[in-house]
Amino acid sequence: MKSLKFRWLLLLLITLSLLLWYNHVSKTGEVDLGLRGYVRISPGIRSSSRYLALRCARCAVVSSSGQVLGSRRGREIDGHECVIRMNAAPTRGFEADVGNRTTVRVVSHSSVRRLLRHEAFFFQQEANTRYVVWGPEQNMRHDGKGRVFNVIAKMALKYPGTHIYVVSREKMMKCDRVFQNETGKNRMKSGAFLSTGFFTMIFALDVCDSINVYGMIDGSYCGLTNYSSVPYHYYEPNRLDECGMYKVHERARRGGHRFITEKQIYRRWASQGKLKFRYPTW
Repeated sequence: MKSLKFRWLLLLLITLSLLLWYNHVSKTGEVDLGLRGYVRISPGIRSSSRYLALRCARCAVVSSSGQVLGSRRGREIDGHECVIRMNAAPTRGFEADVGNRTTVRVVSHSSVRRLLRHEAFFFQQEANTRYVVWGPEQNMRHDGKGRVFNVIAKMALKYPGTHIYVVSREKMMKCDRVFQNETGKNRMKSGAFLSTGFFTMIFALDVCDSINVYGMIDGSYCGLTNYSSVPYHYYEPNRLDECGMYKVHERARRGGHRFITEKQIYRRWASQGKLKFRYPTW
């Protein structure tokens, strides 16, 4: 008898929980499922309660490096369930090497302006793409004083069909802790800025079951005597040399990205089996 009463009580509690959940969904039209480190910017709402809900079996992470030029991996990249790109890296004209599909763009606060230069393309033609924007607190705060946050909130209002997310303050702090745990160095005290590549790799590890990376060299590459010189960005062929850029940043006392150090971290992550570097192979 006691066992029967317990079962009825348990069933009642489950029913009440489902009713409360259904009531929430019917009123808000949404469920707070997903990754809470990535918060959606909804039209007319400065601080949304919705989070990125995305899970991919196989992901391609496409670097913006000139290493992808001549790879002829475009079709292979597009064959993945999800394709993750960085900032405003274009595909048009480079499809043979980088593919054409884009599921997610991880965007630096300093690169938002590049999206705005072609806003009709990014927020209308590529409206199904999810944009994940990261940046320091002073640029991303939600109280009206976050300059970059205000800009992307306006874009979300102007283009209500877009999917724009920001990396939460808590997630930003967690990424700092990851860097410190991996290197033994406090990011801020060492004068380092995490790169968009670092946030992209963290994001891919959050949402992907397996990850194939294209166009990213390992941390020792630029130390080789016979390394090949390629542009820092594949779409800016006559500007910065990749290894030259990496070395300058690695030595910078303040404000530099630790590109080479980050790639040494990726090598350790790859040893765990989820992450593979397809081109160039590591």
